[in-house]
Formats: sequence, structure tokens, C-alpha cells
Amino acid sequence: MESGMECTLTKLCGAVNTLEGRDAIQRALDRLERLSLPALSKFALCLYKRQRHFSPVIGKVAHIVDMKLDSIQDIRILSVLMISISDVISQHFRDRLLHKAGQLLEEKDEVHFNYAKRILQFLQNVKLRYHPLLEKCNKIFLKSASHLDIHSISLILGLYEQLGFDNAEFRLVAKQLLSENIDVYYDPETFAKLFFILGPMAGSKVRERLLVTAVRMAEEFSSYQVLVILKTMQKMKCRNSHLLKKMASVLHKHLDSYHVIQLVKLTQYLVVLRCHDPELFAKLKMLLLGFLKSSVIPADTAAIIRVLAMLPSFQVEEVIINKAAAVLPQCKLHHLNCIATALVKWNHYDQLHWQNGSELCVKLLQKLNDCGFQRLQNANNLNLLLEELTHVNGEWFEEVLSEETVAMCQRLIDQITWANVLQLSFFLIKTNHRCPSLLDRIASVTVENIDKIHPFEIYFILFLFSALNYDPPANEEFFESCIQRLTSNLSCFGTHRLVLLGHVLAVAGYFPPVLMTRIFNVSFLSKLDAQLEVLPDVLKQRVRLCLMKLNRAVCLECPEFHIPWFHEHYCQRVFCNSSSQINPLRQHVHRVLTEILGGSHYARMSVLTPYCYEIDFECILDENKKPLSYVAQNTPLDDVEGICLTHDIKDKGRKALPPGAQRIALEFLDSKAFSKDSHHLKGESALKKRHLEMLGYRVVQIPHFEWNSMVLSTKGEQLEYLRRHLYGIQ
Repeated sequence: MESGMECTLTKLCGAVNTLEGRDAIQRALDRLERLSLPALSKFALCLYKRQRHFSPVIGKVAHIVDMKLDSIQDIRILSVLMISISDVISQHFRDRLLHKAGQLLEEKDEVHFNYAKRILQFLQNVKLRYHPLLEKCNKIFLKSASHLDIHSISLILGLYEQLGFDNAEFRLVAKQLLSENIDVYYDPETFAKLFFILGPMAGSKVRERLLVTAVRMAEEFSSYQVLVILKTMQKMKCRNSHLLKKMASVLHKHLDSYHVIQLVKLTQYLVVLRCHDPELFAKLKMLLLGFLKSSVIPADTAAIIRVLAMLPSFQVEEVIINKAAAVLPQCKLHHLNCIATALVKWNHYDQLHWQNGSELCVKLLQKLNDCGFQRLQNANNLNLLLEELTHVNGEWFEEVLSEETVAMCQRLIDQITWANVLQLSFFLIKTNHRCPSLLDRIASVTVENIDKIHPFEIYFILFLFSALNYDPPANEEFFESCIQRLTSNLSCFGTHRLVLLGHVLAVAGYFPPVLMTRIFNVSFLSKLDAQLEVLPDVLKQRVRLCLMKLNRAVCLECPEFHIPWFHEHYCQRVFCNSSSQINPLRQHVHRVLTEILGGSHYARMSVLTPYCYEIDFECILDENKKPLSYVAQNTPLDDVEGICLTHDIKDKGRKALPPGAQRIALEFLDSKAFSKDSHHLKGESALKKRHLEMLGYRVVQIPHFEWNSMVLSTKGEQLEYLRRHLYGIQ
């Protein structure tokens, strides 16, 4: 009987797209419950492959899976069913599936990597970055590395990218596997995948070979492969003119085959890569305008308008403004932000050349602002609001809606739960808002639900408090709970992420011994060096800088760890490669200081302290608060247009001070040193002040909002202001 049923289903799968097939499927609905789970999974996959994602039959399959979920013990069957029903499940059912998949992945000693790939595809289908499952799947891929081919690696890395997940260890394995066989991938499909994987992390020699091969193979690339090559070039920040010209010439024959979102992405890549092909851009403009005129989807309309604003020498047509006006009431915040960015740019560069163009643009911007405010006012679900805010950034949002959005989050404060504190933390990090009520609520929810929140998410929550230099009411309990959860689960963090975690905690003044000893040992640092090679350049530089800052913080604040300062040469390279800019503000302040102190030899500019902190100005006052001359102390000074510069890493001229004398570090703090709309010092600036004081300085910090205020509008007022701060006069 069972065999007969499975045979029937095989026939049904073949007929699923015919009218008779649809009728037969409807008649078979009542018989589905009698199928074995393997047969059910085959039938569900059959429907899924035929794009019947929302079929009533899929709904019936989902109901059966819901009823029988506890009895499913085969991860292969479960993974197939998960991707097949992913479009018709509730959030509660989704969470049950995730829990069950996690259980089965843990219970099985050996799991085939194909099943783990399906789990990733399910997460991508439901648009969820669920770290517990991602980490388990990643471990399976690492165990199965020798069995992975270029197609599997490309799929996995593509899914990782879409899910916002990255793992340096897997990238390193992929790099080693593919670099050894680079000459094997000579057909367009596999080479495009090779370029996508190896390009962003290749060394100079491999990178050059990839570029040469891409140029040679350009004419053979399909429309999709051209898109992959250009996307990877943007990621690599590779503006190889020869390859770019080749890609542009090939694109002319492929342009008509792209759908609207592909065309938007393609245009963005070409603009960012600085392609110089007026004819190609003219065709792109024509196609984009055609899609815009026929578009009825707000997201597509906003995306087209945003990318049209990126086109060089683009002349705005009135139809674009009219289309934007028509779609505004249906737009989400992200789409409003895209349209606003384009309108502001066009108006600023006077690209609205028809009569009353600028006036119409200004009116549209006002309507757009009203739509943004209205959308916020109507928000009553914090989860939906945070999901909408995920992709919103830019000047328009910051200037127009940022404060109102924070206020709305405050009104929905009772909806903050352990499940959305991460998204809320992301939003506050991005907008740089120090909102005590929201921060206190995040802290209390985190402590109450510490075991439910993944350690990787706790890192970002701590990043928020550390960066904003904010202490919640139960500060010690909050940090200790988070640190306990983190240090018990350090295996969740990749090598470079442990460095980032250590730095975040150091800024807040915490140095867990188990984390510090793990980071500062030879084997860890060797592993870190290897993995840094496969990280994107921006992340690589950030990790190296954070390691230096962490090394400095441990040396200054935890000498009992006996960790040496080993970043002297790193700092020397960094500072030698960076040119000190003597901006007008520094020149002006130096002149004021010279007048106060009695000569240029009493102050040094752009000084590097021990442990390589750079300070704007340094001077020394004796016990009677009289300035001491650097010349008298035989301290070398470099005179550049009358400005004293000292970039001496080891500070050879730093001598012991006379009894009672004091070094003064004078620092000017711009808006980056403070949270938005606040005079509260952020974490990095507070850490620097703390460390300079440990190095023996009295630190004088001059905030931009004081120096640039009307109160200090004259030179005399500035002289008096600096004199009071230098001499500690109240």
C-alpha cells in the first residue's frame, strides 16, 4: 500500500503543472497524512522545485509537519521539509523547526554537508540570522571541507553573505582548497565562482592571475556571471581599467536580459568602480527610466530613483518627480530615505532644469518628510518598526526622523523583549543616541533573560553601552552577568571577534582574565595572523587597531597580567604612513597657547605619548604653574611654519619632570567624541583621558560646542577660556 501511494505521488509530481495535476492534487489532499515522512519530503520538494511555494497543498504539508514534528528524527528529511514549507509557516512554527533542527544536528555525530546547506537555505528563505544554527552548520562544513567543491563553497559563502554571517576559519579553508587548484577552473561558470570566492581575499599574485583570466574569458560570461564579476570587483575595490572596459563592452549585449533589481545593482557597481562608458550609461538610463514608468512596486521605484541619482551628468526629468510623488504614501522608511537622498542631491547640484523644478522638488521633500513622520506616528509594533529601520541610514533620516524615531521607540518601550534587544541596540549604535530610558530597559531585559540571548548578540549589546559610555542603574550586575555569559561561551566567537570583544570590554573598564590570557598568547596570535589574511580590508584594519588598543589598555590597567607592549613597530608604521595635517584650527589654537605661555617653545603640537597616544598639544607647568621650556630640557622640536610637531614614538626627549611639575595634555574634541545631541563623552574618548592620566598627564579636554559657541566669539574670550583650563582656575 505504501509503495503504491509513493508511486501515485511520483505521477502527481510530474503532473503538478497541468490542470489534471492540480485536480489530482486536490483529490490527494486527504491522503497526504498517510504518507511516510520520506515520501512526504519528496513530494514537498517536488512542489517547491516547481515554484508552488504558496500552494494549498504545501499548506497541508506544513500542517502535517507541524503535527508530526516531534517524531521526525532524520535531519535529511527535516531539512528538505523545512525549505519546502518555509513560505507558509508562522513565526511560532518557524521557531519550533529551528529548535528541532538544532537538536538533530547535535545528536548526530556525522551530518552530510548537504543537509546543513539546506538549513542555511531555510534561514535565508525566512530571512533570519539565527546564530546557534549558523554555527552548527559552519562546524559541519569545516569537518566536511575535503568533500566540498567550488559550487558548494560558492553557495555557502553566498548564503553567509545574505545572512550577514561570516567565519574566517571557513574562508581560510576555502582559500587553501581553491588556491591549490586555481588552474582547474577554466570554464566561465566555475571561474566566476572562483573569482567571487578568492578575489576579495587573494594575495597580489593570485589576484593578478584572476584578473588576467577574467579579461581573457570576458566574452564568454553570461549576463549573471558579468554581474558576479562586477560585484566582486566592487567588494575588492578593484578598478582594473582593462577588465572594467572588457566588462562594459560585454554588457552591451546582455543589458536587455536583466530584471529591474539586477539592473539597479549593475548600475551601482559601474558607478562605484568609476566606469567610463557614456554609451553604456545612456542605455542604462533608458532602461531604468522604462522600468520606472511601468513600476508599481514602491521598493523598485525607490531603488531606481536612488540609482538614477548616482548616474554621472544625469538630467532629471519631470516624470521622475511625478513618479516619486505618486509612490510616497506606500513607501517604507528605507524607501523614503532612498528617494530623499536622490532629491536632495539633484536639488543641490541644480539638475532640475525644467520650469519650477526646484520648487516642485522642495514641495516633494516636504511631503516626503510628512510621510515619514506619519509612518512613525502610526507605528504600534516595535518589532515591525525595528525591522523597517534595519536598512535606514543617511543624512535625511539623521536630520529629519532620527529623534522622532527614538521618541517612538520610547513610547513602545514596554514591547522591548529579549528577542528584539539586539535590533534595538543596532539602531541606537547606528544613530549614536544616548537615550537613558531605552538603555536602562535594554540592560534590565538583558539581565533578566541572559540565558536566552546568544553570546554573539550580547557582544553587540555591550558594544552599545561601551561605545556610549553609559552606566545603567545596576551597572555592575549588568556587566558581570554579560561577562559571565560570554566567558562561558568563548567558543562561539571566531578568533578576530574575540579581539573585538576584548576591546569593547576594555573601553568599559573590564578585563576578564580568561579572555585576556586567551588572546595574549603566541598560538592565538599566530592563528589570528593567518585568519586576518582572508578578512575584508576594512575589517582587517579594524581588528589590528583594536588589538593594539587592547594591548595598550591591558599594559596600563592590568600590569599584574605581565602582558608586554608589542605594538611599538605597528604604531610606528601607522603614524609614518599618516600625514599630520596642520589645520587652521590647530594653528589658531597654537597661537593662542603661545600668547598665554609666552613663546612657541613652551608647547608641543601633535605629540605621541608613551604607548602611542597622539595628543593635540602638550605643555609643562612647574609647581608654581609657570611654563617650562622644551628647549631648556633639550627636547627636540620640529618647526613647521612656526608649529612645533613631535612624532617621536619612543619619546626620547621625555625626561623626568622637576619636583611638583605637571604635564598638561590639551585635547580638542569634535562631535565624534560625543553621543548625538548630548554633551556626554563617548567611551573611546573617556578611555583616552583615563589612560593619559595614568601616564601622568593632567588632561584638559576642550569640547567643540564650547569652543565654537558665541560665548567665545572673540580672541580675548578664547584667551581667558584656555587660561582658566590650563591653570585649573574655576
